[in-house]
Amino acid sequence: MTAPVIAIIPARLASTRFPRKVLASQTGKPLIQHVCERVAQCPDLSRVVVATDSDEVRAVVEAFGTPCVMTREDHPNGSSRLAEAAAALGLRTDALVVNVQGDEPEIEPGAISAAISASRRTGAEVATIASPFAPGEDAGNPNVVKVVAGVNGLALYFSRSLIPHRRDGASPVHALPLKHVGLYVYRAGFLQQYVALPPTPLEQTEMLEQLRVLEHGFRIALALYPCATQGIDTPEQYAAFVARMRTRIG
Repeated sequence: MTAPVIAIIPARLASTRFPRKVLASQTGKPLIQHVCERVAQCPDLSRVVVATDSDEVRAVVEAFGTPCVMTREDHPNGSSRLAEAAAALGLRTDALVVNVQGDEPEIEPGAISAAISASRRTGAEVATIASPFAPGEDAGNPNVVKVVAGVNGLALYFSRSLIPHRRDGASPVHALPLKHVGLYVYRAGFLQQYVALPPTPLEQTEMLEQLRVLEHGFRIALALYPCATQGIDTPEQYAAFVARMRTRIG
């Protein structure tokens, strides 16, 4: 029997730079609805579920027809919330859990499929997306996470620094930097194991949670997929999204 593939979308009202952004509705729909509808376009998913700690978010989500599971308020990170939601749903240990953030209204369904395919192909505990940098993007920006891959398609390291480093600028380019896109596919059994792992030195140094997986000896498969979209962190980014939506409708 083929393992089910469930997308779980964490959606919280608290946000430092843009409070209540998941319910922002200048397009005529709350932001979280845009995310759910976009994710549901991926043909490889069995179902889409929202995980939240807010009764207000739950009411909105269920009103537009997406199932919702309630989680605790005190989770230290998104993976912890994801693990609680997966347990509440009673998922099989071999189920694939796709983690899409609740502020990604333009996430590409093809990217989700690519990550699922990488998970199935490699059998790795986790899969994610590596994207080439688009022209004009600053690969040296520490706010943009970079990843390097092995010849087997597994992640070697993630960093906020520019990696790989070209020692000799005059030498041929053998490996270009790749941008990490924070979409994850977990095996449900490993997800429960992962949140019980202690934090690790590199994770705490780089402030990148995915390094905990590598430091404890587990695998992260990479799907190479060009992604131009980004999540919405600020009111300015949301205003730009609203403008793009109005242009499309127009």
